[in-house]
Amino acid sequence: MGKQRFDVEKAVVDMAMSDDITGKRQIAKAIFDAAREGGIHPSSIHEFYMARGRGEFGGFTVPAINLRSLTYDLACTVFRVAKRNSSGAFVFEIARSEIGYTSQTPTEYASMILAAAIKEAYAGPVFIQGDHFQVNAAKFKENPDKEIESLRGLISDAIGSGFYNIDIDSSTLVDMSKPSLKEQQLLNCEVCAKLTQFVRGIEPKGVTVSVGGEIGEIGHQNSTPEDLHAFMAGLKEKLGKVYAGISKISVQTGTHHGGVVLPDGSIAQVQLDFDTLKTLSTVARGEYGLAGAVQHGASTLPAEAFHKFVECETAEVHLATEFQNMIYESEHFPADLKRRMYDWLRINAANEAKQGETDGQFFYKTRKKALGPFKKEIMGLPQTVREAIAAEVEKKFDFLFRQLGVVDKRELVDKYARAP
Repeated sequence: MGKQRFDVEKAVVDMAMSDDITGKRQIAKAIFDAAREGGIHPSSIHEFYMARGRGEFGGFTVPAINLRSLTYDLACTVFRVAKRNSSGAFVFEIARSEIGYTSQTPTEYASMILAAAIKEAYAGPVFIQGDHFQVNAAKFKENPDKEIESLRGLISDAIGSGFYNIDIDSSTLVDMSKPSLKEQQLLNCEVCAKLTQFVRGIEPKGVTVSVGGEIGEIGHQNSTPEDLHAFMAGLKEKLGKVYAGISKISVQTGTHHGGVVLPDGSIAQVQLDFDTLKTLSTVARGEYGLAGAVQHGASTLPAEAFHKFVECETAEVHLATEFQNMIYESEHFPADLKRRMYDWLRINAANEAKQGETDGQFFYKTRKKALGPFKKEIMGLPQTVREAIAAEVEKKFDFLFRQLGVVDKRELVDKYARAP
């Protein structure tokens, strides 16, 4: 075990440090092979969610965890928490935008997750998800075919890397200026259906990739049951004879990605509409057989809010920014490295600064952009430093697993999530 642990950790550091694509692929293959031998398999959560949609179980909310930095180290902590709590109901994910600014390709991200499972001797299904595989509205308007083809390429790369869960976000195409709900959701339905059909055409034999749709862009107007009805009707019409549609639906209930930053750099209290969330989850399950509604932008909510997701029977909650914040604010994160990252942002993110904005507001909203350029330095920190930071975040994961009710769910997950 000692040699195995050493080899795994060397592999992930080598992968993070390397710019050689061929070398990265070789390391990834070695990690995937070792994972398979250890009974670790990337899986789809589709059947599990469909069972929830049929009312076979409930009473918990699946955490979907975005790891923007120290991916391997933080994934290790997640697997430790999962083993302690006998929980298999959790998802690792990375968004289209995060792939860019964190310099983590789907293959690298999946490799880091599987390497962490190897280190922690975690066997069984591992859910890896493409989060917010989002349509760029401006690029779509300029050249729809090119933007769709770009997303197809990303989806193909992701599924080929073990991402058997894909969240399609074409909510950016919702046009609230249109007179009817059907017209407002029309492009959203069309693009979501088109990309779902693409997924079904390339998914591996024996795997039904879990696909999520979205009806309300995060940070904009709250979703309504009428929006959901219009979207689902249009999606069904456009999907035609595709054998499996979506398994969940992302909605907007008042959150913003990363939260709203106040002048002192703190986060404003979010007025999340839990009643709307509960209503939409109920409609999604009762009328369409989906697992329920998905909440984005929730990691920075106050601690006392998380149990409410379970009360509302929310299917899934996406958590990202708070883990990034804990890395930056950790007493173990080198002050000199943080200063150099902020100096880099002053120059390279200067165009994002707004008049009257404080340094606290500027750095809070932009510092995610420094994670990619400084990835090698962060991953090159002494292992003791990386583990000390991860240990702080581990307490947060343990809290979230308990608040979201995913303790003792491993047996239930194993019942529905079969190895591909």
